[in-house]
Amino acid sequence: MHDSTQGLPTQGLPTQGLSTQGLSTQRLKVAFVVHEFPVLSETFVINQAIGLLDRGCDVDILTTRLGDVDKVHPDVEKYNLLAHTHVLPSVPQNYVKRIARGLGIVVRHGRQQGVEIMRSLNPFTRGIRALSLWSLCTVVAARDWASYDIIHCQFGNLGFYGEVLRDFSPATKLVVMFRGFDISQQVKREGDRLYRSLFSQADLFLTNCEFFRQRLLAMGAPPERTKVHYSGLDSAKFPLALRHYDSDSDGPIRIASTGRLVEKKGFEYCIRAIAQLTKTYPHLSYQIMGDGPLREQLSALILELGLTETVQLLGWCDEAEIVQVLARSHLFIAPSVTSAEGNQDAPINVLKEAMALGLPVVSTTHGGIPELVEHDVSGLLVPERDSSAIAQALTKLIEQPERWLDMGKAGRAYVETHYDLNNLNDRLIEVYQMLIDGEGEDSLPTRSQFSPIQG
Repeated sequence: MHDSTQGLPTQGLPTQGLSTQGLSTQRLKVAFVVHEFPVLSETFVINQAIGLLDRGCDVDILTTRLGDVDKVHPDVEKYNLLAHTHVLPSVPQNYVKRIARGLGIVVRHGRQQGVEIMRSLNPFTRGIRALSLWSLCTVVAARDWASYDIIHCQFGNLGFYGEVLRDFSPATKLVVMFRGFDISQQVKREGDRLYRSLFSQADLFLTNCEFFRQRLLAMGAPPERTKVHYSGLDSAKFPLALRHYDSDSDGPIRIASTGRLVEKKGFEYCIRAIAQLTKTYPHLSYQIMGDGPLREQLSALILELGLTETVQLLGWCDEAEIVQVLARSHLFIAPSVTSAEGNQDAPINVLKEAMALGLPVVSTTHGGIPELVEHDVSGLLVPERDSSAIAQALTKLIEQPERWLDMGKAGRAYVETHYDLNNLNDRLIEVYQMLIDGEGEDSLPTRSQFSPIQG
């Protein structure tokens, strides 16, 4: 197998404390296809990869580009994931260069790979990717990554790589996961027929919430092969601490948020809500953990609203730092909005982390979030882009601190029940094995069966 990570660290995988629960009947070889790796914010890829490794699988990560290898999640080093990471060659953006590469592929490899080359040029199965020569330019690279039991594409638009990879190993099962922008922003930009060819070729489609599953079904995905598989959380890393507040001894009410500083996360509306609240509650503290392209714009807004003593942009924080900040916070806000490009969120991990820690939360009726936060039980939900509604929800919680304990308990219980990482990784292996054993679509889990995978 071609290795595009020559020179990267080659520390051994851990051999102690591996889980045997849910271990498959054979040693599965699994390839994750991702846009970029490593990425600190995409812990869902790391969580699944190490979960499969702990259960005896062989896991490779095929990425279209290498991320920052100098700043990685601790588990990337612990499990030596960079040694199992391979970079897929890029396809030229310039069409003339793409034609030149395509002609070279046909001349050099046409005799040995004629069948795969013809498939790559078939517009009935490859659609626009055949006409644009994208599939043809991917063929030779795909030959080097063809010996897997499962190819698991971690975003919907990566399923097109999966199609080409699978051409060299027809017995390989193709699983395609949809997580957010791929079923919202990209569909808005490219149209509802974007994944039509993929629907007839992949073996299983997964979404990380029912909201996105329904959207995928509306686009023509086969219902019997379209399931929900949540992104899990290791609750042990987020110890429960039920919140209370004593105005005489606890000082300012501390509110927190976590996320990239991008439009979809809606932090502008939180900052404006805090400006409204400080008129009644001058002793508030609001900390935002994260970084991104809107940092300068949000800093200017904080200055404009006179909140420099109240609102802090903490920048990028690692998992330990996030837990530390949240542990001393009283309330959490996740004000996700639909971006101008149509990008939407599933039940986001930062909300799960806050709820696991026992924080009452305020969030929005956006995307898959109402599947995680039950309004008036584990938190409060408000409309998107409504600063006044956020301020009113926070006011309600500030004035009713006696409700925090029950909300914290409810949030923790829901996360443990529905988003337990170990259960989800166990079930993922079972589903892989069902696909390999050819048990048929009727054997895949449904809502009536015990499983975080639903359909």
